[in-house]
Amino acid sequence: MKRTGWLVAGAAPGLWGAYTWGSHLLTLGSIWRGPRERRAVSLTFDDGPDPEWTPRVLDVLAREGVRATFFLIGQRARRAPEQARRIADSGHDLGNHTWSHPSLWRCGPGHTEREIADGHVAIADAAGAPPRFFRPPWGKTNLAMFGVVRELGTPGVFWTVQPESRRPVVPAEQTRRGLARARAGAIYDLHDADGVPGAGRRLVEYLPALIAGLRAQGYALVPLRELL
Repeated sequence: MKRTGWLVAGAAPGLWGAYTWGSHLLTLGSIWRGPRERRAVSLTFDDGPDPEWTPRVLDVLAREGVRATFFLIGQRARRAPEQARRIADSGHDLGNHTWSHPSLWRCGPGHTEREIADGHVAIADAAGAPPRFFRPPWGKTNLAMFGVVRELGTPGVFWTVQPESRRPVVPAEQTRRGLARARAGAIYDLHDADGVPGAGRRLVEYLPALIAGLRAQGYALVPLRELL
């Protein structure tokens, strides 16, 4: 059985449950959407930078005149600093998606601190600017996470709309879901790297239609720093 720092999964289920599942009560104080008063939404992208798909996503955003937010994995940012730098130089926001994308349900406090802090540093070094926000992989939290992100000054950001989760969804259906669930202040969680196989390819295929459809509904597309 894999050890998780001072926790051993299964050895103290009540303690483990409070540390992991119980911590989600604190996400009520995290960011899930922007203000409803302005007809604006924010596109956010997880799991990159990807050497193939992130540049194509950036090309689409540049062509459409959209600024967004990228939650980068520290390891990937370190391997592809030119992509991280391009994201920052293009006016997009940077977010921290941990160093190696583990489930924080399996990370004790020390491991959690290293994942978040190392990701933060790697992204800042690669992009030339520090991340403004933090998003835990799969939205899974633990009690230790909140203190670390508070110290770093990177509030936790979740999402309002997720067209594709853990199973592949064809591009046309992702577009339909994205437009049907549009609301003022919505935060979209998209993926420019293949956490789910083929996610980057599907995103590049439907992203122009999603942008056009949101604009047709009267929404401005802005980075998180403007939405919030």
